Amino acid sequence: MAVTGDETGKNFVLVPNNMSASTGDMPAYQIRTPTTTLPQGVVMAASPGALHSPQQLAEEATRKRELRLMKNREAAKECRRRKKEYVQCLESRVAALEVQNKKLIEELEILKVISSSKAD
Repeated sequence: MAVTGDETGKNFVLVPNNMSASTGDMPAYQIRTPTTTLPQGVVMAASPGALHSPQQLAEEATRKRELRLMKNREAAKECRRRKKEYVQCLESRVAALEVQNKKLIEELEILKVISSSKAD
């Protein structure tokens, strides 16, 4: 993915287009403006070199820490959701296999009865 800018200073992103090019040799691209995933209230700060006072540096460090903690909370929440989904899938699979196992045991018992009656 390439990020470039135009004469207005706005950035845009070139993303692969789902539609194939007419020749099939080169991929087609679509121009989209990038979307930001920053939560409301979070403002991008200037580069650390532009911050001069120790208070500004401390505020920047605090802001970065809070942002990191917020992202970590979201990632942990998503991880717990995926784990719960995985466990539910395993539980349903266990239930299905238990039913299948019960049916196979019943079938085995029937075949044992038939086999023993033929041997007599």
